[in-house]
Amino acid sequence: MKNKLLNSFKNTITKNYFWLYTFIVILMKFILFLGLSLNKSHSKPMVISAAKLIFIGSIRPIFYCGFIVALLSFSYLFKNRKQLWYLFFTNLLISILLIVDLLYMRSFNTVPSIHLLSESSNLDNLGDSIKSLFRVIDLIFIIDILAVLPFIIFKRKIYSQMPRRVIVSTGLFVFSIILIISIIPIRNYIDKKLGINNAYEVVDIFDSNITCDNLSPIGYHLVDAYNCWENTRPVTLTEKDKKEIRDWFESKKENLPDNKYKAIFKGKNLIVIQVESLENFVINQKINGQEITPNLNRLLKNSIYFSNICEQVNNGMSSDADLMTNTSIYPIRAGSTFFRYPLTQYSHSLPKLLRKKGYQTVAYHPDKGSFWNWMPALKSIGFEKCVDSSSYNLSDSIGLGISDASYLKQIEPMIAKQRQPFFSFVVTLTSHMPFNLPNNLRDLKLDTELDKSYLGGYFQSIHYTDKYLGAFIENLNRDKLLDNTVVVIYGDHEGIHRFYPEDVKNARPSLKWWLDNQKKTPLIFYQNHYFEEDPDTIGGEIDILPTICYLLGVDESNYTNSAMGRNLLKTKKSFVVLENKKVVSANLKENEKNQAIKGLDLADKIIRSNYFKNY
Repeated sequence: MKNKLLNSFKNTITKNYFWLYTFIVILMKFILFLGLSLNKSHSKPMVISAAKLIFIGSIRPIFYCGFIVALLSFSYLFKNRKQLWYLFFTNLLISILLIVDLLYMRSFNTVPSIHLLSESSNLDNLGDSIKSLFRVIDLIFIIDILAVLPFIIFKRKIYSQMPRRVIVSTGLFVFSIILIISIIPIRNYIDKKLGINNAYEVVDIFDSNITCDNLSPIGYHLVDAYNCWENTRPVTLTEKDKKEIRDWFESKKENLPDNKYKAIFKGKNLIVIQVESLENFVINQKINGQEITPNLNRLLKNSIYFSNICEQVNNGMSSDADLMTNTSIYPIRAGSTFFRYPLTQYSHSLPKLLRKKGYQTVAYHPDKGSFWNWMPALKSIGFEKCVDSSSYNLSDSIGLGISDASYLKQIEPMIAKQRQPFFSFVVTLTSHMPFNLPNNLRDLKLDTELDKSYLGGYFQSIHYTDKYLGAFIENLNRDKLLDNTVVVIYGDHEGIHRFYPEDVKNARPSLKWWLDNQKKTPLIFYQNHYFEEDPDTIGGEIDILPTICYLLGVDESNYTNSAMGRNLLKTKKSFVVLENKKVVSANLKENEKNQAIKGLDLADKIIRSNYFKNY
């Protein structure tokens, strides 16, 4: 009887050719996906490297094969042609999932979290942007689907006598799950016997790519689903947690004497402009003898210009820049802070600090208020008023929405009417990827091949935005606001180097100055009566709030115990912590790096527990 059951089980598996085909093709797609993820551009598959990473000297085959077997085991709960269709749609859904993961990876350099499913409103008007992320290689994930569909339709009689095999389904599922769960303890036990003390782990809670590489895409998304469920539960901090946060803020203090920058712009109006995708490498550069950013270059003559500022945005992208600039708190590790925790309170936020000094605070966005959930989030952060796309004439639109030309022209009179002193937070839009500025607005004379590339489009888009930033500044001067106003300009994140690195590499002619931007975005403090300075301090968006506050004369005691950044004009430390926990530093010691990195984890606790309100 035992041999009969074993033979039946064996025949069921080995003679179910379409089951074996589906298993093999999904495994091959996983290898291809890993090969694409290993390449910096995520466009050229490093298949051999991926196969070696999975199958040589690791336990990854257990996870890659185990999760596929577990998923396909459910096919035996169906009978006849339903079994065939289950296998087909499983392959189809996984293929779609891999393509979505790949598109997201090309934008964010990481695999997506299930949290993104709650943020679908962000897809408004992003059709061209998403389309630009597709590559020809992506067709490999679905070409087998198209090839096998005729077989399923016309040869479906082959599966007309397939019985339901509950025992086979249960056996395959239980066997694969037991193997997946037990392999790590078994590996660690063997290592311990061999004298190897390092415990083997496959889940990295801080790096989704590592978890995906180890567990396979299916394994990663299952772990992510569990983590998302865990993260939905309210966070209550223990006394140990609260002490850890307090100690971290205390440890970052440098206790340096004040210097010439203290309160030099006290009482002046403040306009902070967050420029979409503005990278530092275009500043003071020319292409075919033409300045890419002539107006920003001109402003530098009366500015404190930081050229070593790096992007620190995470899954929230531009909204994360909004958050860090106005709160000096790192964004959460998974999902968008503005979507998951829009009502978190920040007692030390820039608008709240300035309101205490009599400033009127208004945020201007070119998007509708629900885009990235920015309006409720910025109101919670402390802005008295938020102005969105419903307040503008939208007849002149480019790409995602209102053109920078029209937007900046319309909001300048609004700013001029604000009660002084005021703080205006302005976000631009037109230089958003895929950088397809209309031909009649492309003022730069570029070589035909370069102009048709994404890099050429980026140059044109940034040049366009720079042109109307210049007009915006001139209008402020016309309205006699410039003498009493500080204008802060920075980029929210990289643009061309983040989304199209392969295009930069392949662009012709090939010039050294555009090959690597090193994640840098410019940070400019402009005041028309000031003189040019170019500090070489390394920093990030997290440092903007303390630096602004020092210049405007806000007492440091109001934010030193709550702002995670540091005053770039009063520091001996030159460093920045990137969203992937890498530290770019000129003089930081190893223990100081570890302490700085710890801030990313503490920010998660601060935001999720509503620390500044509840504790």
